[in-house]
Amino acid sequence: MNIVEWLKRIMVGFGAAWVMWLLIILSIVSVAVMLERAWFFLSIRDNLANLSKRLRELLRKGDIEGAISDMGKSPSAEAAVVVAGLMEADRGPKAAEEAMRGAAALQRIRLEKRLAILGTLGNNAPFIGLFGTVIGVVMAFEELGKHSQAPAGEAAAVMAPQTVMWAIAEALVATAVGLAVAIPAVMAFNFFQRLIKSTLANTETLSGVLLSYLHAVDAGTAAPPGSEEQRGESS
Repeated sequence: MNIVEWLKRIMVGFGAAWVMWLLIILSIVSVAVMLERAWFFLSIRDNLANLSKRLRELLRKGDIEGAISDMGKSPSAEAAVVVAGLMEADRGPKAAEEAMRGAAALQRIRLEKRLAILGTLGNNAPFIGLFGTVIGVVMAFEELGKHSQAPAGEAAAVMAPQTVMWAIAEALVATAVGLAVAIPAVMAFNFFQRLIKSTLANTETLSGVLLSYLHAVDAGTAAPPGSEEQRGESS
């Protein structure tokens, strides 16, 4: 027995049903990831305009501690990045910028969590379905070969087309299921990637507010950090 015959017997023996079950399991995993990521992105939403306004007001007073406290209450990735910069504000704009760059990288990892699963399923589910299709076609030809060798008769003549059609139908269903798994996964992956790009772009807004304040402090045109506390103590 050569390797081709051996592989054919394995394919015919196992059939294409296991491919269907694998695709069903992968579809459940895909839906679970979509729902988890959708809930995550909803849970970290915040009003960027309101955050920016509050941050400006606190920085105009030089109230860095108040800004850290206020921004820390926000669940958003944008606020988490600017908090990292605020923590380094006393060391100057360069240190704050580097801190925010590092925080943005950490937030990207957090935002992209589990999205690789959707990307992998979107790219590979059609090939898994195609593999099931190949198995189905092999089974169809195997059945056709068996009936062609059988004694001529009406029953054999009727059974052969039915068996072959069933195997071909199973093969096409595998392709369809593979596409049904891949298409939503690709759409969700692209949607979440756009959200990530938008979120990281928004971090630049708050980062810009903080850096402009720190540069103004260096130029002597803005209240230095801690000036709000100093006014409170003097009063």
